Amino acid sequence: MGVESPSVNDNTVFFPDIEISETLIRRFDSSGPRYTSYPTADRFNAGFTEAAYLGYLGQRAAAASNPLLSVYVHLPFCESLCYFCACNKIITQDHGRSAEYLRYLDKEMALAARHLGADRKTGQLHLGGGTPTFLSAAELTQLMDMIRRHVEFTPDAELGVEIDPRTVNDATLGLLAGLGFNRTSFGVQDFDPDVQAAVNRIQPLTMVEAALNASRKAGFQSVNIDLIYGLPKQTLASFDRTLDEVVRLSPDRIALYNYAHLPSRFKAQRLIKAEDLPSAEARLQIFLMSMRRLLEAGYVYIGLDHFAKPDDELNQARLDKSLHRNFQGYTTRAEYDLIGFGVSAIGKIGRSYSQSVRSVNAYYKHLDEGRLPIERGFELSDDDVLRRQIIMTLMCSMPLDYQAIRQAHGIDFPDYFKAELERLAQFEEAGLLKKDESGLCITPKGRLFVRAIGMVFDKYLGQPTVSTYSKLI
Repeated sequence: MGVESPSVNDNTVFFPDIEISETLIRRFDSSGPRYTSYPTADRFNAGFTEAAYLGYLGQRAAAASNPLLSVYVHLPFCESLCYFCACNKIITQDHGRSAEYLRYLDKEMALAARHLGADRKTGQLHLGGGTPTFLSAAELTQLMDMIRRHVEFTPDAELGVEIDPRTVNDATLGLLAGLGFNRTSFGVQDFDPDVQAAVNRIQPLTMVEAALNASRKAGFQSVNIDLIYGLPKQTLASFDRTLDEVVRLSPDRIALYNYAHLPSRFKAQRLIKAEDLPSAEARLQIFLMSMRRLLEAGYVYIGLDHFAKPDDELNQARLDKSLHRNFQGYTTRAEYDLIGFGVSAIGKIGRSYSQSVRSVNAYYKHLDEGRLPIERGFELSDDDVLRRQIIMTLMCSMPLDYQAIRQAHGIDFPDYFKAELERLAQFEEAGLLKKDESGLCITPKGRLFVRAIGMVFDKYLGQPTVSTYSKLI
């Protein structure tokens, strides 16, 4: 069981042998990017065109050797609207629409494959949405046959799929495992019936438990549960009860996301009553309580909002310093090139990022004209590549060695980043960071504050952007 009547005065988080006070959390809890990329997606621009993208695909095809590929496929369809959702989705009961979408996905994959060249070895696949399991069993099989025609999976490839528990049964999960999927992520958010009603996502605990059990029976190597704190009708006590059930279900990984209420940007969120949202103080207390509960249950804090069991690959990667971060969050895989397929999908090839058009009609139009559906992107300068390496190293709480940076980028770190090192003094004083003449590293206490520390090296912060960043904690 969880704590009985959680106390808002219990205001300290304990990592193993480390105490992090609420005062310290409040001090560094501003707003900022989540750094699934650098530069962040709000810096992408329309000056990056299909021609630029084809140029990077051509460079990769001509190279003597390449990193493995990671493939992301965006499947935008959902049967019902979740009010909190900020994803690019299409709400429809018409399952015929997915058949047409798959035909165009095949067109896009064939077109991209021609420019990628022969080396299309792939170590990672992720199906996201939307609701990937909106597709029928026959369509899921068709999709995987299609993907395998265009890329070659390595024997140890990581194949993951996002699951809406309302759309699957034992047969669906068995099919997915048979198609090669070995990781699944369940969107749970909250088990409280009042919260579920307030966000229009009704999924009883028994339904979720049955889906998790079916995943394990089918042989999935890793099962993740997504949770969101800060939702309407949510209280400290109600979320504590949700955590009781999550701990009992014992997923391999847990993602604990902070809900960002941005109704001016996301129409669905306008259906949430602002007066039903927990206060900023209540959100903080829910976060602190959740951290305590998950750590006490034996989960290890990986970074940002990710937790994993001690024997999970994510924690092993954290321990051996091989942890990475990309658009899917923390990953055990090396810095792969990323190919995105489908509306709004993001890719990363070499020193470039790209994103496809957001509307299905525009997506179909581009492909009917024989064009890849690139809408915007970004070409990284030498300075961007340098700062990306630094920020991603910090986000994974790994040591930053000045000599290694000098060898890779030809710069003297203390001189090049003199102003940034001065701004790091506040984090060093607070015990979140250690630095000397050879480099710097995040302390165990500082792992909770990696976004704030990484922001010091982001040269684009302060420049105009259409995005509104979420709170760091």
